[in-house]
Amino acid sequence: MSVTVLVRGARQLLTLRGAAEPRRGAGLKELGIIRDGALLIEDGRIAEVGTSRRVESLRVARNSQEIDATGRIVMPGFVDCHAHVVGAAPPVDEGEAGFASWTPEVGRGTATALQTLRNSSATRLESRARQIVNGMARHGTTTLEAESGYGLDARGEIKVLRAHNRLNRAPLDIASTFLTPRSLPDEYAGDAAGYLAWVRGELLPAIRRRSFARYAGLRCGERVFDGEQERGYLEAARKLGFELKIHAGSSAAADAMRLAMEVGAASLDGLQEEGAADVEGLWRSSTMAVLLPGDAFQQGVRDGKGRCARARPLIEGGAALALGTNFNPGAASTYSMQAIVALACAQLGMSAEEAICGATFNAACALGLGQETGSLEAGKAADLIMLNVSDYRDLPLRFGVNLVNRTVKRGVTIYLEGSVDKGVHESS
Repeated sequence: MSVTVLVRGARQLLTLRGAAEPRRGAGLKELGIIRDGALLIEDGRIAEVGTSRRVESLRVARNSQEIDATGRIVMPGFVDCHAHVVGAAPPVDEGEAGFASWTPEVGRGTATALQTLRNSSATRLESRARQIVNGMARHGTTTLEAESGYGLDARGEIKVLRAHNRLNRAPLDIASTFLTPRSLPDEYAGDAAGYLAWVRGELLPAIRRRSFARYAGLRCGERVFDGEQERGYLEAARKLGFELKIHAGSSAAADAMRLAMEVGAASLDGLQEEGAADVEGLWRSSTMAVLLPGDAFQQGVRDGKGRCARARPLIEGGAALALGTNFNPGAASTYSMQAIVALACAQLGMSAEEAICGATFNAACALGLGQETGSLEAGKAADLIMLNVSDYRDLPLRFGVNLVNRTVKRGVTIYLEGSVDKGVHESS
């Protein structure tokens, strides 16, 4: 049965309509705002976008289900293009002091975290991940990328990737990535070449046969593999049909950028520094630079040394730029893209417009989904959020506040803000 939904009365409707390719430079600031905006949704896709007066007058809108957005912002749902949702955080020991044993990306103890993941059942991992995905939806994310890389052996990696597959479209769209590890499994200790030969010959083909991942990712410069081994892995992955992602991490930005551009990677994630020559190279390539300000914030809280590449030189140099959370169940940061937008403005020098574009349309492009989501245009999936503010410039000012009133995925409301009970006072 055909379902028609009318979203009307938005104080500001941020459409982000425009060119189909990733936005660069001044294009990052074009939000395509319609005041008193409305959109019509048919069978989960956007049919019409315009002013409320025009869209409401359409014949097909007369018997539609109505969502009243009066006084609120309506914008595309957030796209988190760098996250981990399947994992198992080890318990906090009694007396453990906050960040005392926290390590980047893995959290409280690498070996313990890995062992906990391996010992957890697939059902338990999926249940925990579902709670995370639901939390992301409550904070306005409608599409995300989820990565493996902590299972190490075939059983662990397939367990994680299978969970991604089961969670996909329930309710969020998930693009899955197989990621190389930060350390070798015990059986391959000291034998990086042997481990990668096994990955290329057995693990990647098995993942591809089962359609468990769209991307093959590489942690660049982690001193696990040498340059020749890294290139061999990426070439083998590409021949199997995977798209490629490079994680810069703490490695030299120039080396990571050079490798990403040589292999035509879809994205270069986690840049911590940038140089003029490197920015020029990104401007000439189709590789998206994905910044992770949540990592820098958390590391800065821990030891005052949080680092993330400055956005201004990248934007002014013409690089395509997106934002992600790098949320990890064992190490956290945040899964709120609202918080990431605020951090990008406060710490990376981005304007509200640039950060919103980087967290929606450009992030969708980083996942190869720019034709499907990331903007509110006729023909695209009706993935949108409604915020409890009347001006988009308030978004980066409300750090730590969930402003989402409603999250809509493919035309269906998957989250609606509820009321707060008055509570019951017991008589003395």
